Amino acid sequence: MAGAAPGHQQDHEQEVSAAAGERPHLSAAALAKIERNRQRALALRQARLAARPYPAAAPVLEFDYLICGDCGKEFMDSYLMQHFDWATCDNCRDVEDKHKLITRTEAKEEYLLKDCDLDKREPVLRFIVKKNPHNSRWGEMKLYLKVQVIKRSLEVWGSEEALQEAKELRRDSREKMKQKKFDKKVKELRRAVRSSLWKKEASIHEHEYGPEENIVEDMYKKTCTVCGLELTYEKM
Repeated sequence: MAGAAPGHQQDHEQEVSAAAGERPHLSAAALAKIERNRQRALALRQARLAARPYPAAAPVLEFDYLICGDCGKEFMDSYLMQHFDWATCDNCRDVEDKHKLITRTEAKEEYLLKDCDLDKREPVLRFIVKKNPHNSRWGEMKLYLKVQVIKRSLEVWGSEEALQEAKELRRDSREKMKQKKFDKKVKELRRAVRSSLWKKEASIHEHEYGPEENIVEDMYKKTCTVCGLELTYEKM
């Protein structure tokens, strides 16, 4: 520096010498290697960030409300929706009639449904499983939603009138079968009575004995020629 004081120049040279003593001089090859390592580390960091980007902000969800088929009001969830996929809110649930739970046997007998109507016809009717209240050893029973069973019955039979007609025919058929069984039992009973009377009459008869036989000394016997009864007696 042209205008610098001699003392200031001397101090600057001492500081440069001290800095050179603290950090050793690096060759051009070493500096190039350090730069390559730095660039490689930077590239690896950028690759990791690209592979794991920051998660996008979650979208704002809008609830899709259900509409109750009875009252027409919106609702989020209900017992019938959870278990039977039936859009009725809990306030409108009629456990005594419309939404009553009925057994599989009742569904088949009262609404004339077959196993295939319950298990294979689409959509397959949903049910819940509960222990038998009458006897736990009888196993579990399937309970169906009455309104869904009625709907399936109308799909099978076409109309309420056709269902009632089929039920009447089945009822008449059962009555005829019961009458036939009753008549058969009456005939069997009469036949059994006549048979027992015949046996009783056959067992009661007047013995017809053959000639008497002397057994020993004063002892004699004679035998019925019809039933084989032996009569033993003594003569004095």
